[in-house]
Amino acid sequence: MAELDDGIAQESPLWAIFGDLMSGLVGVFVLLLVWALGFQLELSQTLKQEIEKREVAEQRRSALEQALADPLASGRVTLRDGRIGISGNLLFGLNSAELQPQGRELLQTLVPPLQLYLGERDQLLMVSGFTDDLPIQKGNRHFADNWELSAQRALTVTRALIEEGMPPALVFAAAFGDQQPIAANLDDSGRSQNRRVEMAPVPRASNQQAD
Repeated sequence: MAELDDGIAQESPLWAIFGDLMSGLVGVFVLLLVWALGFQLELSQTLKQEIEKREVAEQRRSALEQALADPLASGRVTLRDGRIGISGNLLFGLNSAELQPQGRELLQTLVPPLQLYLGERDQLLMVSGFTDDLPIQKGNRHFADNWELSAQRALTVTRALIEEGMPPALVFAAAFGDQQPIAANLDDSGRSQNRRVEMAPVPRASNQQAD
């Protein structure tokens, strides 16, 4: 009888260890399940936010297309990723920042729809100048390089928009030189696409919103 009691006493720690092990495994399983559920919830929320962002972007693109329906239909401007593109040939002569008459007429037609669009969304308009990769011709006394040319063209368009009624507080200029081509600078066709001015609605800075 004493020997039987000793056997039970010796086996009891093994069962206790096994029970602890199973409890630990169940705990790990529960933690993994909680983590998986949390990850799935976070992934679902991220996906929902991404869908909402795309819907907002699509609504903005559609609204901008409606605001610029006439110039888009006539081919005088392009709309790519929310950026309004105008060929540099329409606005300026070669290596010039002097606005041509047809360019001013186009900008005049763009001011009312753009001003309405910006006002409804409390946004600003960034006017950006771009060039092709050909260096400024020697002897040009007006511009040292493509950076300077693109900057002056952006400023010229900005001033023209203001002169045609765009509130100065809603528009600003930026220059990119030849650094962001939209076509290969391999022939006249590609270079003519890169010589352009773009206008893009952008959000106000947070400190401006606070003001």
